[in-house]
Amino acid sequence: MINFLLAGQNMPFTVALTVMLIIAFLEGVSTLLGAGIFSFIDSLLPELDIDADVDADIDSPDFESSGLFSRLFSWLRIGEVPAIMLLVIFLTAFGLIGLGLQSFAQKTLGSLLPGSFASIPAVLLGFPIVRLLGGILGKIMPKDETEAVAETSFIGRIAVITLGNASPGKPAEAKLSDQFGQAHYVMVEPDEPDERFESGTQVVLVSQQGAIFKAIRNKSDALVDD
Repeated sequence: MINFLLAGQNMPFTVALTVMLIIAFLEGVSTLLGAGIFSFIDSLLPELDIDADVDADIDSPDFESSGLFSRLFSWLRIGEVPAIMLLVIFLTAFGLIGLGLQSFAQKTLGSLLPGSFASIPAVLLGFPIVRLLGGILGKIMPKDETEAVAETSFIGRIAVITLGNASPGKPAEAKLSDQFGQAHYVMVEPDEPDERFESGTQVVLVSQQGAIFKAIRNKSDALVDD
């Protein structure tokens, strides 16, 4: 079994399962500690607006590419459940399908398939599994965990710098809570050109530019993180 898992042709699948186990372990431990170290991934993903794609001008040069990615993300349940869960599902499906296919090939053909060749059906079958299990998770998880929160609602909220030091052009990670009490991790940099935020600094988010939020230092005792 060990030789099978460590065979060169099986490395893509063995690595995928190993990464899945590491992510699951780290996320489980951090969740028990009240952190959720991978929560920031959802904040970095683009906002999905399927209605906007439908109503967009089909002659627009950006329509085809933006609509395609938006529909793909929506089909994969991104935005309905935490992205890290979808990643764990995909890595698990990819790894198990790939190893299963290689085991079948070894028994019937007498040898393993090239890893790149075996990866194709593993990927193609992995995506529908992500959609299926993601839909199930979206139905059974608490509503406040799965409800999509517009990033524009973060403007005006208090965030705390959690990792690194933020300066203009060099954002750092910050943590905030939305109206449902769910923690989010976003990238923040100072709005003022001569400002610098160290780890632990409380800031107020004032604007958003792409995936980066501009912030000012929280100097008011009346503003507290709720």
